[in-house]
Amino acid sequence: MGCPKTTRREFLRAASAGAASTFVSSCVVPSSAMGEREMTAPSDRITLGLIGTGNISGHHRETFLAEEDARIVAVCDPVVSRRQAFRDRINQSYGGNVCVDYRDYRDLLARQDIDAVCIATPDHWHGVLAVAAMQAGKDVYVEKPLTFTVAEGRRVVETAARYGRVLQTGLQRRSGAAYRYACELVRNGRIGRLTHVEVGIIGINAGVEVGRNFPEVPIPEGFDYDLWLGPAPVKPFSPQRVARGNEICYWYYISDYTTGFISGNGVHFVDIAQWGIGDDVKPVGVHATSAEIPADGLVDDAIAWQSEVLYDNGVRMSYSSEGHPHPDGIRFVGTEGWIHITGGGTLSANPVEVPKSVIGPDEIHLYTSPGHHRNFLDCIRGRQPAAACAAVGHHATTTCNLVDVSARLGRAVKWDAAAERFVDDGEADRMLGRAMRSPWQM
Repeated sequence: MGCPKTTRREFLRAASAGAASTFVSSCVVPSSAMGEREMTAPSDRITLGLIGTGNISGHHRETFLAEEDARIVAVCDPVVSRRQAFRDRINQSYGGNVCVDYRDYRDLLARQDIDAVCIATPDHWHGVLAVAAMQAGKDVYVEKPLTFTVAEGRRVVETAARYGRVLQTGLQRRSGAAYRYACELVRNGRIGRLTHVEVGIIGINAGVEVGRNFPEVPIPEGFDYDLWLGPAPVKPFSPQRVARGNEICYWYYISDYTTGFISGNGVHFVDIAQWGIGDDVKPVGVHATSAEIPADGLVDDAIAWQSEVLYDNGVRMSYSSEGHPHPDGIRFVGTEGWIHITGGGTLSANPVEVPKSVIGPDEIHLYTSPGHHRNFLDCIRGRQPAAACAAVGHHATTTCNLVDVSARLGRAVKWDAAAERFVDDGEADRMLGRAMRSPWQM
């Protein structure tokens, strides 16, 4: 399912009536659907709360601080030193005590003066927080992957539709002109009929020690570890387990919190691959032909893999960790050539003149975004679907989840995209969700 294409009136009707239906269409929209940015008075700024103060949240903080029509009024984190540092940086930027810090996200969501939240936490929190925020009347920017499991993703999509909320998934390449252009070239037949896509992504960051366990240490003062864990099982505390992304971070690769870089990082490239294939084209079969999943140590997600995904239009995607065998980036292969775009946005092609092609006015033009955060703010004002709406985030995350399920089962799986269930496969179906530690639920 692509981003729903709705009028502002339809969007507002869904918000006011609590409509449970989901608008369905492709993400091919006219540029006129997105309004131009307007300067706003201080009283008309969009008020924001940041939930999570890790590495990527620092980027969100600085980007929103630079937006004249946004105001960060609250930050939340279970670690007092982290949240207070964020609060102080924000107040320094504004030149006054504008921003308040909270330990518990529920206190932040209770504030009626907050319009939207930006969620940048470990993956196991994404779905719980996004649903709670939308139920509290907030629009949501939530980091990738959209959710931890397929079941959680479906709930987020339904909640966004039911409450008429704007949701932006942190798939920032959807707002990158080079990636949009690459996908427009593919969708408009510049390499003939698309036959397959090759995707390569780093499997694990440098410095992470695979196979190593770390001793339990006392929980530091000012660190609410129980809240950090939230719906995840209780496990011994160690600094490595809870390190932030700009440190040597282990939670990225622990199955209590994520599916590793299969989704935590690879979802970026899988999303662009699927944008080129077509957002309404769904996987029907997945086979992780190899996967390196450590048998011991803190790291227990796949750190290297090779997988094949078959889509309902016959296109195949070969998705691997970098070097197993694919290099970094996304390579679209058609009957008349190929296009490759790296993680950094460098485009190459054969024939070499393909990247010089102009997309004509009557051809397919994909969603144009001025920037991921700017797009989020514009969509809040215009009540329009964002570039990486809930349906887009769920589609990309689901494909990654299917690869992880196949890797753990060690066999191929067949997928019914309409039902969001595996085909005659109870063992695989049990891996679509997860038990949550009480009292946490969606």
